[in-house]
Amino acid sequence: MPSAKAHRVSLRKRENKSPLKSKARNQITKVRKLISDGEIDQAKETASQVYSSLDRAAQRGAIHPKNAARRKSRIMKAIQDVASSSGE
Repeated sequence: MPSAKAHRVSLRKRENKSPLKSKARNQITKVRKLISDGEIDQAKETASQVYSSLDRAAQRGAIHPKNAARRKSRIMKAIQDVASSSGE
């Protein structure tokens, strides 16, 4: 069992990191919904916000930097796939 101080520290860190993580998750969900609805232009605009929130979360240690890079890559790929299939 962890010591009381270690437990306090982990709770404090979790409290500080959770808004960063949830903001990134919510924005990713929004972009994926826009992509599935076929609204490519809005998805591209929202994607830039997602990239910055993922970078911010990675910089502050809420998520691993490679995790952020992977998520950004998947969003970019999804937008490009839908844009190329729709002929834009």
